[in-house]
Amino acid sequence: MQETWFSAASWMWLALLAGVLARLSGVSVSLVEIGVGVLAGNFLALQPSHWMDFLAGFGSIMLTFLAGAELDPAVLRNKARESISIGVASFLAPFLGAMAYARYVAGWDLRAAQIAGIALSTTSVAVVYAVMVETGLNRTEIGKLILAACFVTDLGTVLALGVLFAHSDWRLLVFASATAISLAAASRFFPKAFHYFQAHIAELEGKVVAATLFTLGGLALAAGSEAVLPAYLLGLTLATTLSDRADVLHKLRSTAFLLLTPFYFMKAGLYVSLPALAASLATVAVLLAVKVCCKFAGVWPLTSVFRFGRREGAYTTMLMSTGLTFGTISSLFGLQHGIIDQSQYTVLVTVVILSAVVPTLIAQAFFRPRPAGSPPASEEPETSIEVLDDCNI
Repeated sequence: MQETWFSAASWMWLALLAGVLARLSGVSVSLVEIGVGVLAGNFLALQPSHWMDFLAGFGSIMLTFLAGAELDPAVLRNKARESISIGVASFLAPFLGAMAYARYVAGWDLRAAQIAGIALSTTSVAVVYAVMVETGLNRTEIGKLILAACFVTDLGTVLALGVLFAHSDWRLLVFASATAISLAAASRFFPKAFHYFQAHIAELEGKVVAATLFTLGGLALAAGSEAVLPAYLLGLTLATTLSDRADVLHKLRSTAFLLLTPFYFMKAGLYVSLPALAASLATVAVLLAVKVCCKFAGVWPLTSVFRFGRREGAYTTMLMSTGLTFGTISSLFGLQHGIIDQSQYTVLVTVVILSAVVPTLIAQAFFRPRPAGSPPASEEPETSIEVLDDCNI
C-alpha cells in the first residue's frame, strides 16, 4: 500500500512541476504535462499503474464532457454551416491523405492504413479545450466555433472507427439505446435535479454527472466503443443547463484540472519512446507533415470562404491540426486487436502526440486572436467572428 502512496506522490510532484513550468513559460499546461510524461518514462523509468490508468481515463472523459458542455447551442445553430463544413473537412482530408500514404508509400496493409487514417484525422478536444480555458477563448465566439468544429471532426473519427472495425451485435444495440435514452432523460431530468440539489454540501450535481458518465462509459466499453463518445454527447446535451449553473461547471472543471487531467496528459507522454522515435524519425516527420498539410488543405480555404481574418484563420487551422485523445485511442485499438504492430503503434502515437504539441505552440506563439478592442493589423482584413473577451486571461 505504501508503494501506491509514494507512486501517487511522485506523479503529483511532477504535475506540480509541470504547472509551475507552464506558469513561468506561458506554455499550455497540458503540453508541459505531456513533456514531463516523456521525461518520466524515458529517464525516470516511471510506469502507469492501475489507479493511474483509471484516473487518466476518467480525466479524458471529463475533459471531453466539459468540452461538450462548453459548446454554445446558439453557436451551433447560428454557425452550423461554418462548424460542420470545417469539422467535416478537418476529418476527411487527413483521413484520406494519411491512409493513402500509409498504404501506398509506407507499405502498410489496408487495415493498418485505415487505423493510421483514423488516428491522424482527429482533432484533440482535450488539448483544444485546455488551451481555450487557459486563454479565455472558451468564452468567445471563435473559441466556441472551434470547439464545435472539433466535435464534428471527432464524431467523424469515432463513426469511422465504428463502421470499419466495430463488431455489430446486441451489446452495440444496448449501448446505442442506453445512450439515446440517457441523453433524452438528461435534457429533461438534469435541470430539475440541479435545481433541487443546488447548494447542498454533498455536491449532488457533480455526483449525478459522474454516475451517468461511469454508466455510459461502461456500456460503451462493453459494446467495443469508447467512453469519450457518450461523454461528449452528454456534455453537449447539458450545455444549456450548465450555462445557467456556472457554479456547477466551475466545480467540475476545477476537479478535472486538479486531479484528473494531469494524469491523462502525463500518461500520454509515457507512450513516447525516445529510442523508437530516433529509429523511425523520418516516418514520424513525414506522417506529421501529411497530417498538418492535409488539415491545411481541408480547413484553410474554408476559413477564407467564411471570411475569417488571416490571424483567426491560421489559428483555427493550427488548432484543428492537433490530435491526442481519439488519436491515441484509435492507435491503441489497432494494437490491441492486432491490426497494427508495436513499431507502427509507436510511430502513430508519436505523431499524434507531436501533433498535440507542435501546432498548438505555433498557434499560441504567432496566431492567437487579439483581445477585443485591439486594432487589427493593417494587412489583415477584419474577421466576421467577434472576439468578445480578453484572450490573455
